[in-house]
Amino acid sequence: MTLEPNAESTNIWDYKPWWCQPWSIVLAGTTIIASSWLILHIVWITLGISVLITVWWIYFLVIYPQLFAKYVASKPNK
Repeated sequence: MTLEPNAESTNIWDYKPWWCQPWSIVLAGTTIIASSWLILHIVWITLGISVLITVWWIYFLVIYPQLFAKYVASKPNK
C-alpha cells in the first residue's frame, strides 16, 4: 500500500502496510489485554498491560500521525 515517492499525502496510514493500520493496532492491543485477563485472571497484571497498550495507542494512533502531517506540511513544495 505504499504510495509513489513523490506523493505528498499527509496521512501516515497511506504509507503503511495493511498490518500496520489503525484497525490492526487496536485489534492487537485489545486481543493482548483480553488474553492477559482470560489467561491470568490477575487484575494488576491486566491493568499494567492495559496502561502500556494505552500509551502505545496514544503515541501511534494520535501523536505520531499528527507529527507526520506537520512534517509533510512543513516540507517545501517542489
